[in-house]
Amino acid sequence: MSKNRTFSITISAGRLAICLALVLSLMSFGCAEKKSVEKYTSSWESLQKHPDPEWFKDAKFGIYAHWGPYSVPAYETEWYSHWMYVKGHKINKHHVEKYGPLSEFGYKDFIPMFKAEKFNADEWAELYKKAGARFAGPVAEHADGFAMWDSKLTQWDAMDMGPKRDVVGEMEKAVRKQGMKFIFSLHHQWLYAWYTTMDSTTDAVHAEYEDLYGPRVPASYFKMVEGKPEQLPDAKFNERWLSRAIEAVDKYQPDLVWFDNKLHILQDKTKADFLSHYYNKALEWGRDVVATYKHEEFPKGAGILDLERSRMAEKQDFPWLTDDSIDWKAWCHIDDPNYKSPDRLIDFLVDVVSKNGCLLLNITPKANGEIPEGVKERLLEMGKWLEVNGEAIYETRPWRIYGEGSMKIVEGHLSEKKNKDATAEEIRYTTKDQTLYAIALAWPESGKLVINSLGDQAAKIKSISLLGSDAALKWNVENEKLTIELPAEKPNEYAYSFKLKS
Repeated sequence: MSKNRTFSITISAGRLAICLALVLSLMSFGCAEKKSVEKYTSSWESLQKHPDPEWFKDAKFGIYAHWGPYSVPAYETEWYSHWMYVKGHKINKHHVEKYGPLSEFGYKDFIPMFKAEKFNADEWAELYKKAGARFAGPVAEHADGFAMWDSKLTQWDAMDMGPKRDVVGEMEKAVRKQGMKFIFSLHHQWLYAWYTTMDSTTDAVHAEYEDLYGPRVPASYFKMVEGKPEQLPDAKFNERWLSRAIEAVDKYQPDLVWFDNKLHILQDKTKADFLSHYYNKALEWGRDVVATYKHEEFPKGAGILDLERSRMAEKQDFPWLTDDSIDWKAWCHIDDPNYKSPDRLIDFLVDVVSKNGCLLLNITPKANGEIPEGVKERLLEMGKWLEVNGEAIYETRPWRIYGEGSMKIVEGHLSEKKNKDATAEEIRYTTKDQTLYAIALAWPESGKLVINSLGDQAAKIKSISLLGSDAALKWNVENEKLTIELPAEKPNEYAYSFKLKS
């Protein structure tokens, strides 16, 4: 017995030695693999090698919120902080009449009024999740210069003033708790000449407020001459922009950083230094991240192209993003909003996705942290639609064409108001797992949906179903034209997703 036991132990020890050697070998291989991951440098050639994450291509829909001291006056626009300092402007006149001269009541004086007493990050994130968002977060800093995070670089932040809470930090935890990707937006480059810091009749002239109001430069520097200000920001402003952006990403490790336009006023090195830092940090975090840009402010491939209040007219061979507000008039809460209809919002999402895009929808919380009922209602309607039709949206890819219909999309910055609501002839396509989805943007009154773009694939279709409906559908194909007889009842009130399997 003792011999057998000894023999058994000897064999086990030998196996153990082999296993340990194998594990050490694999660990060594793993470490070598990790070390071999190429770090990004601050060259555009290096940064253009950064891959577009699969999660972004799959996600399709995100939500963020313009919310800050500019939400307090709730008048006209989130640009209130700029226009209040422009003499003769409607907002300047309104401000002086309601709050007094700018020498006595400037933008800084809205900050103590921005208490956010009803802000609940978990409630916001739960609403975003119910709306069907896959990524979400706050505006971390708007053009006003007030940081919404706990910053060590400035006292003009939400932790030290106003709410006295780390808004970005609270949202990061709440968003991730709901299983969504966390994002935030940065607009700091707009601070350059945003305020009239040379005007002795305003509070912005005082050096003690420079950290909020920005560098003391002539107001004319805000104006654009051939796409650039009269004078570009100096090294100090570039360093200010870079240090704030790096502080925010290091502190909250976002999956996506969204940049407003006007990045072109910064030095190329400043932008490249940020991207290399962010992309290299993401390697350490184990995250696949996205940085967005507008126009041509990064070289193609260094980030994800973002459009503002606009969309592509045609399908693209690269993933892209569009940001738009739920309110036709403003990006922040105002007293007289004009919210888009759920139908318009859903049709917009479908059209964007069919062209290889994603939608980032802005919402407009009140200064106290409440989300207006009109906003909630629309988000919940979108969520209700996506609960039924999400399989035709999430994780899909564009088909060989984006769709069919006579609708002509007007492209260009801030062009969305020029585009009309969709009619029943508008159909958009998405694909997933050998399945083609044909999404009709309205319900045909004829009781039949006619699809003209399938070509010889029309004859290969073996089954058709309507998402959200149990009805057995009848269809026929004639001259490569597919005609589907619609059921008596609509499955929902908005776009209608037909699942075509060959």
